[in-house]
Amino acid sequence: MKAVCLLSGGMDSSTLAFLAKHDGYDILALHFTYGQRTQKKELECAQVIARHLNALEFLNVDLDYLKAIGGSSLTDPDIIVTTHVDAGEGVPKTYVPFRNANLLSVATSFAESRGAEAIYIGVQASDYSGYPDCRPEFIDAFQKVITLGTKPGSGIILKTPFVRLNKAEILKTGIKLHVPYEDTWSCYSENGVACGVCSSCHFRLEAFRQIGMQDPIQYR
Repeated sequence: MKAVCLLSGGMDSSTLAFLAKHDGYDILALHFTYGQRTQKKELECAQVIARHLNALEFLNVDLDYLKAIGGSSLTDPDIIVTTHVDAGEGVPKTYVPFRNANLLSVATSFAESRGAEAIYIGVQASDYSGYPDCRPEFIDAFQKVITLGTKPGSGIILKTPFVRLNKAEILKTGIKLHVPYEDTWSCYSENGVACGVCSSCHFRLEAFRQIGMQDPIQYR
């Protein structure tokens, strides 16, 4: 069995890929660069994780048009990456407009061309509280798109095993699977030493704190 795994190099997607491997799938690792602030570090980490998993293939796709479109603090240098404390309510400034639909469209093409049975994406509860394209309803709708838009018999299943889990629960899963978290990256703003104050760093550090472990990456 083969599965396309959306692998950003972050904590959730790396855990997800290890889980897919544990589920019996050979991994087709799919990474995206789209002008995000930390794309260099994310690519490096994703490549390392793919090697850990002996991935059948590692495909890096350039979606630079998402940077040209803008509208997100991840891709627009004129929009600051706020700290978790200053993030406020509503859709976060780090939301990249309709990003997951773009990523899943490419993933579906990749899966169909390689005869893969599944696509794994690491959306989870704290994401869909703020990101509209991480909601379970969006995932259900995109499964219908995959079924309708691929050739008969493709049978590609969109898998989101973390969609009802929080970060600490995902981390516990990863510890059991021996995920090398020292080779992952979550910071929204820095490529060297993680900032420790953006929302992504905050939730990652909080997850490690909740399970009583030290995060192995370096923070300011």
